[in-house]
Order: sequence, then C-alpha cells, then structure tokens
Amino acid sequence: MAYPMLESPLGQFYQYDGENIAKDSSLAASLLTPIDDPTYYETLRVKRGVPLFMEDHLARLCKSVKGIEDFPVDADRIQSLSFKFLNELDPEYDGSLRVVLTKDHLLIHACEANIPGKELFEQGINTLSLKWERVAPNIKVFRGDYKAAVASKFKDHNAHGNPYEVLLTDNEGRLYEGSKSNLFVIKNNAVYSAPDDKILLGITRNRVMKALDDSSVELKTGMFTLDEIINDKDSALFVSSTPFDILPVKYIDEYQLNSPDNEILKNIQRSYQKFADEYIDSAKKNNNQ
Repeated sequence: MAYPMLESPLGQFYQYDGENIAKDSSLAASLLTPIDDPTYYETLRVKRGVPLFMEDHLARLCKSVKGIEDFPVDADRIQSLSFKFLNELDPEYDGSLRVVLTKDHLLIHACEANIPGKELFEQGINTLSLKWERVAPNIKVFRGDYKAAVASKFKDHNAHGNPYEVLLTDNEGRLYEGSKSNLFVIKNNAVYSAPDDKILLGITRNRVMKALDDSSVELKTGMFTLDEIINDKDSALFVSSTPFDILPVKYIDEYQLNSPDNEILKNIQRSYQKFADEYIDSAKKNNNQ
C-alpha cells in the first residue's frame, strides 16, 4: 500500500534533500501524495532541541534499508542535517522529529506527537488488547493492513475511555508488544520481555535495559497471557517508546493493574530519566563547541 512521505507535519517549513521548503509550496503539497516506492522512517523524541539517542535510530534506519533494498545510507549526513533543521526550527524544540527516506530522497520534518502529561507517568495509561502477529517487526517500513487494524482498535473503548496504547497478543493469547511501544512485564521481582525475533527492538528499550542494570533488576525472556497477569496481584506492566519514554499500564481491557505503585518500575523510570538527561547535556555541549 502506498503512503506519502510527509505525515502529520508541524511547522512552517520542512527539509527536503538538504534544503528547506515552505509548508505552502507545491513541493510540500506533492509530498502529501502517496508514493509506491518503499519508504523508511524513524520518529525521534526531541527534548531541548536534542533528538534523543539519534545514533541508535540511524543504525536502525540503515538496518531497515538493508532488509529491503540495501542502498547506501549516509547516517552522518542525516544526523548533521537533522541538527541543522532543529536549530533553524527552534534550538529548544520539544516534540517529535521524523526522518523519512527513500532510495532517492530524504525528508526531515517536525511532526505531531502524542507526548504524555506528567499525570500519565504517575497514574498509568489505559490500553486495549489486539490479537495480531507482526511480520518482520525489526524492518520499519509502512504496512497497510497492520496500520489499519491498529487505527480501528484505537477508536474502540473500555470503561476508562479510548486507549492510550494498544497491546498486541500473539496467536496463543500472549502479550508481547505495544502497537508503538515495547512491552515489559514485572513478575516475581524480575522484568520480562518477549523474544527479540517477535518485537521491534526499540531505541528506548535499549536504555530501559541499561536502567535495569542500574537498578540491579534481572531481565528475562518470557511472555504471559492476560489471565496470568491479572491473577497475580503483584504483576505490573509498562511500555517504553520514543514519544513517551516509560509509562505504567494501569488498565488493559476491563482489568485494572497496580503498575503505577510498583517500586521496581519507579526505580527503572528514575534511572532512565538520568540517562536521558546525561545524553541531552552531552549533545548540547558538543554542538556548542
């Protein structure tokens, strides 16, 4: 299924092949038209004008390209152009940035972002479950059937309203991933994640794993059904993602969990925030030299 390069854009200009183009230009309008070429993308969380963990995002972008077409990708150039774009947009920009690549073109633009407020970090989020086995999750390319199924589920609701995230279950009913996030289960004082081949190895997930080490918490491989989670009152769920860092899951379908009060999760959140702050401070220092 064809998709446009430009999606949910913000701002008065975008950067296309290294040059700024106006929002109201004919070229910008053409980028809203779906194209048949394979389109690769990364969405980065930007804080204080710094795209978080950009090197990891670009490494994954290169991997996505290699999995489909295997054309050369100049990661250093993309990083340099991204910082140039952000400096011109707003040196203290807080939001999301999309890097979109085809074999012949590079698009960089600010985009709409579902960035949670402080209350969701503390109180947790509402979620719904969706039975869906993802295909080749580590290749980030647009997949129309999956996108449509998730969009339909986000329009659904439970007693707590529409979901903030949709959690995927495999054909055996085991939770393994969020539609736009990695999923973790806390049970028996350990943290569990699905096997690597079933999930998108998210950038924030890598930092979560470091936060686990920092908190002296063991990471294990494992998946659980919803019944196995809700029947254990000490179980907790959390999701990690570029747009929203780490969020506790308070509701899934009609069930309520105690995730927001889990002390292991609180320690992981604190450790992750420390890593993010250190990365931003370092990037700011290096770009000002």
